[in-house]
Amino acid sequence: MNTALLFAGQATQVVGMGRHLYDRFPEARAIFDAADEALGEPLSRLCFDGPADDLNLTANTQPAVLTVACAAWAVMAARGHTPAVVAGHSLGEYGALVAAGALTFPDAVRLCRRRGAYMQAAVAPGDGAMAAIQRADDDSIAAACAAAPGICTPAVFNAPGLTVISGDTAAVAAAGERLAAGGALVIPLAVSAPFHCERLAPAAAQLAADLASVPIAPLSVPYIDNVDAEWHDAATPDEIRARLTRQVVGAVRWRQSLALMLERGITRFWHVGPGRSNLTHVKRQARRAPMASTDRAEDFDAILSEISGA
Repeated sequence: MNTALLFAGQATQVVGMGRHLYDRFPEARAIFDAADEALGEPLSRLCFDGPADDLNLTANTQPAVLTVACAAWAVMAARGHTPAVVAGHSLGEYGALVAAGALTFPDAVRLCRRRGAYMQAAVAPGDGAMAAIQRADDDSIAAACAAAPGICTPAVFNAPGLTVISGDTAAVAAAGERLAAGGALVIPLAVSAPFHCERLAPAAAQLAADLASVPIAPLSVPYIDNVDAEWHDAATPDEIRARLTRQVVGAVRWRQSLALMLERGITRFWHVGPGRSNLTHVKRQARRAPMASTDRAEDFDAILSEISGA
């Protein structure tokens, strides 16, 4: 089967994540150790033992989720797995680029620590919000955002019928009220910042400066970026840096990315990292496609059996 690896994004974190990888696989243990060394602190202990309040801080969440995902990938790679394409949901794009050979893991985990810190610091608590919108089409959502007072924009296209808006607190509330009046289901999200909107422009500028000094190697497998939802068999370092910078303030086109995978003949989807959220989105577009996640030991064993039998 043509397999896509879908790397986990933020909000998949849970205390204890990755422990089944660390305890069983030396390749995974090496990734956790590399994260601790790169950051100069015991990130692995935070993943395994918490506390949850510290793990949920964006500056910790982003490198932690990346580390768990890359630990699973390291085990898969050591057994010879080569995916047909890789992609990642927001933060997960960094894991995808590690799997594609463009970023080293130490560089990626340091970038994710800084990315999380920049994003958290860009907006004061309470000054931004996000809300999930169901039962509304793209045009209705765009119109509601445009009519709202202040910054409000479609920020994440997760799946058909599931879009997230982001921006100023009052603007998101106003857009949500308009959409709800039209029959949409509006679910405010518990987030620490309004991700993927122009309020995070300062974070994008800071991250761009960091990316400028990070070496980026040629892709070893294709990847699909977030902001354009395009399939890349090759990309220059500057192209990758530009996409990662734009991603901070631009929409995550995950629905479009999954649709492109299906158009290109992808037949199986594996979620890499904690949780299973990417598979929930796949089911809305390809309900019968074979899929699995690395988040539980028994499921990961099934994936490794598939790799061994390939």
